[in-house]
Amino acid sequence: MTAPAITIHPEATIPAAARLLNDHHIRRLPVVDPGGTLIGIVSRRDLLSVFLRPDAEIAEEARQVAAPLLGGPHRVTVRVRSGIVTLSGYPERRDLVPVALGLVADLDGVVTVLDKLSLPAPAGANG
Repeated sequence: MTAPAITIHPEATIPAAARLLNDHHIRRLPVVDPGGTLIGIVSRRDLLSVFLRPDAEIAEEARQVAAPLLGGPHRVTVRVRSGIVTLSGYPERRDLVPVALGLVADLDGVVTVLDKLSLPAPAGANG
């Protein structure tokens, strides 16, 4: 055991916890309150589980986040493969695309987001 113990506080981010585990070559990290009292333990497995979500689960959450911003599910298609989210379609509001991309990128398990969204066709244009 390392002395003094390597610990983390409960408000720490997942990347911060992962960095401590990696930097100190440890597998478990005690979580302590401001007074130093042990309130839990986080493991490498706990941290990795966030990034190992099924693609279908990520896709459903991405749809819930992106579709309302971009004009509804009929305007945007969400596909996920190995945590890589691809958004395609014709958003109603192109100005909200960066917001939608950012929100989807922040979802647990998302590796990256590919923007395949196109500008809407001009009114009256024939396809």
